[in-house]
Amino acid sequence: MILLLGIVLLACSSNALYSPSDDVVLLTPDTFKQKVLNSDEVWVVEFFAPWCGHCKSLAPEYKKAATALKGVVKVGAVDCDEHKSLGAPYGVKGFPTLKIFGANKNKPDNLDGQRTAQGIVEAALKAATEKVNMQLTGKRGGGSSGAGGDGAVVELTDSNFEKLVLKSDDMWLVEFFAPWCGHCKNLEPHWAEAATKLKGLMKLGALDATVHTVKAGQYNVNGFPTIKFFYNGEVIDYDGGRTAGDIVSWATDRASANIPAPDVVEIIGTKTFEKACKDHPICVVAVLPHILDCQSKCRNDYIKMLKDMGDKYKQKQWGWIWTEAMSQSNLEESLDIGGFGYPALAALNAKKMQFALLRGSFSKDGVNEFLRDISYGRGRTSPVKGGELPKIVKSDPWDGKDGALPVDEDIDLSDVDLDDFDAKLEL
Repeated sequence: MILLLGIVLLACSSNALYSPSDDVVLLTPDTFKQKVLNSDEVWVVEFFAPWCGHCKSLAPEYKKAATALKGVVKVGAVDCDEHKSLGAPYGVKGFPTLKIFGANKNKPDNLDGQRTAQGIVEAALKAATEKVNMQLTGKRGGGSSGAGGDGAVVELTDSNFEKLVLKSDDMWLVEFFAPWCGHCKNLEPHWAEAATKLKGLMKLGALDATVHTVKAGQYNVNGFPTIKFFYNGEVIDYDGGRTAGDIVSWATDRASANIPAPDVVEIIGTKTFEKACKDHPICVVAVLPHILDCQSKCRNDYIKMLKDMGDKYKQKQWGWIWTEAMSQSNLEESLDIGGFGYPALAALNAKKMQFALLRGSFSKDGVNEFLRDISYGRGRTSPVKGGELPKIVKSDPWDGKDGALPVDEDIDLSDVDLDDFDAKLEL
């Protein structure tokens, strides 16, 4: 009995990295072709082995990425101990190996970026955007469909709306139309073309509001065509243009808006600094006051403000880092920080070795104005001093507590003869 239980536990552990409750889809030889190769969706696939230490370390980040990408890009995993044949065609020789099956399903790309949730999400969205752009320009990948008129627009009704749209993990754009409406007829070819080009990123549907009046009334449809965006319980009015290009552009921006906000990471060594600055087009570097000058509440308020800014500008895919004043003196000198006091902020382009320095108020409005100029390519920039990234000093991370002055040591006077001391003073 004990032996049998051990065998059962061993068998169950083979897929212990991912379970059916995760947003990671476990793939097998029976499902791989249908779900990945024959679909219009972009897939990130991890080829793993249950005994692999790096695979176990990756699993929490991979699950987090799968949840963030839900409805945008599919995330799957192949147990190569159990399904060895699936890895061979793609040159899988070590674990974990991550592949992106995008526009050309026959030639997946390696995911060579950071093995973090944020890195995986960024690589997946980049592949999805490339696929959409290829379809928009009429180019074709190995597994992508052609443009226009292939039934990509889903016909919606009062009876199937809740199941297909409201209970779906996918993002939807829904057109409420009337057959006699001239504007609806003009939109129809653009809607069909956009639906084809957005396959795998967002679904497009159409509902005849003159027949299916329940849903039209529920969403206050008073004119035609009315277009609404549905995702995860959220309903938003579409406010873009009416050409295929306009629709694709709006949908791509909306998909990007659903990615998680970036973390604001403390610089504790070279790795954290380079990850934020070398792996992103721009890194936003904040130097906050010393903990004795700005205690935990003050510091956390600054960090929260930076996180809010990160969320607002997350589509830019910038890196966000902070450090305490004077703990990274090389960095401050390279970016000319300190002359205006603390807190200070700089935007660094590590590829061009250029930076821009916040010279206004370190407040929500001041930082937002500074970052808005950066996002539009405006603002005064300067070359990084020394022409190379500064040397980063390894430091301990902040413990989240208030700062305290060092306590003076108590002096033990029990062995001191004060009478002798007075006698010496008289001499």
